[in-house]
Amino acid sequence: MTSRRFLQLDVFSPYPGAGNPLAVVLDAQGLDAAAMQAIARWTRLPETTFVFPPQAPGASYGIRMFSPQKEVPFAGHPSVGTAHAVLELGVAAPVEGVLVQDGIAGALPLRVDGSGATRTIAIRTPRAAVAEVTTASDPRLQAALAGWPLGSLPPARMAGGRSWWVVELADEAALRALTPDWDAVATLAEATDSMGVFAYARSQGQAWDLAVRAFVGNGRRFEDAASGAANAVLAAWLDSRDALPGTAHGYVVSQGREVGHDARLTLRIDDHGDVWSGGQVQTVIRGTLDW
Repeated sequence: MTSRRFLQLDVFSPYPGAGNPLAVVLDAQGLDAAAMQAIARWTRLPETTFVFPPQAPGASYGIRMFSPQKEVPFAGHPSVGTAHAVLELGVAAPVEGVLVQDGIAGALPLRVDGSGATRTIAIRTPRAAVAEVTTASDPRLQAALAGWPLGSLPPARMAGGRSWWVVELADEAALRALTPDWDAVATLAEATDSMGVFAYARSQGQAWDLAVRAFVGNGRRFEDAASGAANAVLAAWLDSRDALPGTAHGYVVSQGREVGHDARLTLRIDDHGDVWSGGQVQTVIRGTLDW
């Protein structure tokens, strides 16, 4: 066994317990894919990441991500959380406010703003594209969206790292009252090779601009507490329809209340049309992993 530095974090969280949990294993050299999968299965968290020396020129650190079931090419909350971990433990330092992670999805920059408890980290997500636009009467969608009071934008399937159906609800109250038909969501996800349905609604008079809910039907069936990648493909969809909320191409998202969390994510579209997804991260556990 080797003793490796270990952190458990709460990502997209203004305080511990509000966001999406993540385990980070530093000093991961010597672990093969089978060992990393075993550790991720053992932590039983949505994802566990492993930090290696970088291979790509100019990268700050290498990363591999695993859910309890399989390796994940890219996800937002593991990326943002791992950047926080390497900063906390002095593995890497930002250059002109930017870290670069080296993973399966390529070398991706993360912008670091501030320090300490108020620090925010945002990743430039892989480019997303509109795969198809349809209607609620589409036979593939009918069962999953049955009884949902929909908003003005049509349902669309977005492709970008992971594929999601993005569906607008009439208002925040309708969104928060949804009870998904999990069999129908899973059937839709499997038939269209997507993660499931990412439902959203515009908010009025709140500290956030959008409320969202992520119904995952691909493999495990669950509602995600906070998803940086899903929010990024939604931002790309809204940008493509000139329908971004907020101001100056930036807005705040509330996610996770329906599953006992209270995450906040910040989304921004830069001058090049790239989406940056981020927020605050809280360190909950510091220690070592003997494996």
